[in-house]
Amino acid sequence: MENKEKYAFWLYPKTKKLVESHIKDTACRSQSEFVEEAIRFYCGHLDVNTGEAIGYLAPVLNGMIKAEIAGTEQRLARLLFKIAVELGAVTHLTAASNDVDDEVIDKLRVMCVDEVRGINGTISFEKAIAYQKG
Repeated sequence: MENKEKYAFWLYPKTKKLVESHIKDTACRSQSEFVEEAIRFYCGHLDVNTGEAIGYLAPVLNGMIKAEIAGTEQRLARLLFKIAVELGAVTHLTAASNDVDDEVIDKLRVMCVDEVRGINGTISFEKAIAYQKG
């Protein structure tokens, strides 16, 4: 294990307040450790063009990927909600305009599950019309 050495350096009061306010968001146990991590991170940022930036890029890429996934999840959740609302409306309209017994509904559900599995979820309205006419 490497021994630490003491160094004296100057900070603006605003910079010291930044350290104090952000240290709680880290795993650092002291302000000294915080400053050391910050220096390593900044040096990694400077080394991006030299290929020595793994200490900088890994956390940055991790954060970017997490943010992108979270955004995608939000968009998918909104789209699924809209689709569920539309499907509910179609289902109620179909149920109101047709007199279908439970046995036919069960057979239709089994057929639809098999169809969606077979086409991997890609539904074609034209193919459904051709099936119903055929």
